[in-house]
Amino acid sequence: MFIAFVSGIVLARLLTPHDYGCIGMLLIFTSLASTFIDSGFGEALIQKKKPTNTDYSTIFFWNMGVATVLYIVLFFSAPAIARFYEIPILSPVLRVQAFVLIINAFKLVQANQLKKRLDFKALSIVTMTTSIFALVVTIVMAYHGMGVWSLVTQNLLMAGVPAVVFWFYLKWRPSWTFSWNSFRELFGFGAYMFLTHFVNELGKQIQTLLIGKMFSSSILGYYSKAYSTERMASQVISGVVASVAYPLYAKAQDDKKALANIIRRITMSISYLTFPLMLLLILIAQPVFMLLYSERWLTSVIYFQVLCLVGISSCLLSVNQQCIAAIGKSQTMFKWTLLKHSLGLTIMVAGLVLWGMTGFLVGIVIYNYFCYFVNIGLVSKHIGYKWWNQLKDLLHVTLMSLTAFAAGYASTCFLHAHIYVIGAIRLLVFLSVYIGWSIVLKPEAFVYTASIIPRRFRFWEKKIL
Repeated sequence: MFIAFVSGIVLARLLTPHDYGCIGMLLIFTSLASTFIDSGFGEALIQKKKPTNTDYSTIFFWNMGVATVLYIVLFFSAPAIARFYEIPILSPVLRVQAFVLIINAFKLVQANQLKKRLDFKALSIVTMTTSIFALVVTIVMAYHGMGVWSLVTQNLLMAGVPAVVFWFYLKWRPSWTFSWNSFRELFGFGAYMFLTHFVNELGKQIQTLLIGKMFSSSILGYYSKAYSTERMASQVISGVVASVAYPLYAKAQDDKKALANIIRRITMSISYLTFPLMLLLILIAQPVFMLLYSERWLTSVIYFQVLCLVGISSCLLSVNQQCIAAIGKSQTMFKWTLLKHSLGLTIMVAGLVLWGMTGFLVGIVIYNYFCYFVNIGLVSKHIGYKWWNQLKDLLHVTLMSLTAFAAGYASTCFLHAHIYVIGAIRLLVFLSVYIGWSIVLKPEAFVYTASIIPRRFRFWEKKIL
């Protein structure tokens, strides 16, 4: 995440909003195609207690076959997509960018094997090494004026290097077999996971499609930069935890009490770190974008602030959703996913038609919070961690975060100073209030989160002589 953060800073100064907008316009096609490739079989393999080599081989050949077909479809559809957006360069860009589908299909089984055995050390080493290598190449290309092609190359490298490493690291090779019995068994669970992922991805990418069609590529570029920055912040903790959480949920799927306790601890720890981070970023958004990306990207600030409101709920969405999948309720999850995204899309489109970009952003906020309440309702029903208890567990963190936000904002209300000075004051006041109240009140979320930190670094536990 840190490497991606550095990448965003450097590339934002070398590339234009139009370059980012072009990639953003194509995401709906490549992202939706990606959901077809895995088809939920990755989660099915992790959820299954003892998958066989036949299971792995069957899914490997399925992924490769679907990826090849989808690449051919996108290859020949590229000119029509370019005409839809009225941007000719999108045709060759999509034909190269879509090759990521085949590369990802080649490595999906290996990556899921590592997740199944909780070998996140190997995953992290490969990811970090690849990110550094891809960043260097991308910066060099962007510096020499390659524009959107530098972003395409970055995506190809981010997919290709891990595929090669996993192939040699795991020593696993598919056997030349395809079992329909294995396929049907995994498909019984994976089909609804696929449909759920597809609807989720469609809900995300439809936003990009609407902005790209209704506005300009530059507006989409500003939105994409705001979105990627917000996701980097909201997912820096919750994204990592969520990727580890699903295998843990799967292991505890037969013990609802233990599962509820895991969800509760993860929820409180993520909220303690993410809630204040999102509100702090709303408070200092303008100086952050000025410092990181330059004045060229200031249009992104308002989009970023609204998306940070979304980030408060979205950081907990997957935590609740994954546990429903882990206990085998994939069909139930799909039905509710279809309902919430249908309603959410209606709200977003209505807002866009009636009030333009402002209405669209308001619709995104309403849509995401509705999704969150649906998810905690499902957890309440099927796991036993009641929705009112989850909201009560979040109350202390929410109040502390809002108090720190109010103090930070009030500290500069009547101050006329440089934007960086205002940002620095708000940052210091916010952190002082939030950390101070945490040490004094010691809410349960703070205790859970602090237990991760080695005891020698817990300065608030040391006695003052």
